Amino acid sequence: MAMHEYLSLNLINVFTFYLWAAFFLSMCRRLSQYRDFAQLAVNMPNRWPKVLRNMQKHGVLFMTWATIRPAGVALVLICLQMICSKVIWPRAIINGHDLLSEWWVLPILGLCALLMVSVDGYGIFRVGKIDRKETEKYLDEAEHWLSSWKAPLIQTVTFGYINPRVMVDTEVRKAMEQGNTLLQSTFWWMSLQSGVRLLFGICLWTCWAML
Repeated sequence: MAMHEYLSLNLINVFTFYLWAAFFLSMCRRLSQYRDFAQLAVNMPNRWPKVLRNMQKHGVLFMTWATIRPAGVALVLICLQMICSKVIWPRAIINGHDLLSEWWVLPILGLCALLMVSVDGYGIFRVGKIDRKETEKYLDEAEHWLSSWKAPLIQTVTFGYINPRVMVDTEVRKAMEQGNTLLQSTFWWMSLQSGVRLLFGICLWTCWAML
């Protein structure tokens, strides 16, 4: 493809393609993470009911509105871009030739594009992982101690100095909070990605309106 053809590409359409590509790449990269958290959440009521009650008591929940909000924001941004480019201003065109004719917009738009690609690249390839098998084993052990007759016996024998259920409760809360922190960190990055995409989109449409 010749340089002239690259410069003739409508950047508004390119941006729409970029939004979809970045969204799907991000989802695919984090699919295993979402699946692991979802599997744990689904199994909680039947497999670890006492652990679940402890988590609810401490306000530690995996699946909340904050869980799906970043993905929702990214989809809303794509929808806005589609509406603007296909419905409101279907004939909107801005290409490389337009930018070269007004050179002063290149540093602004280029900086926004660099920021967007950098944040997206880091956010897509930096994906935290959890060991679901190890976590399930840990939760099974916690459920056992919360349900077993051994826990109150040990508490009685030690005159209350050792309370296995309190110890398990504390450790489970810490472990679940760490997992929740990992999940929230992922969604924070997704929100940041949506923010820089929005910034670039505003700059791109502003340049089109001014040129």
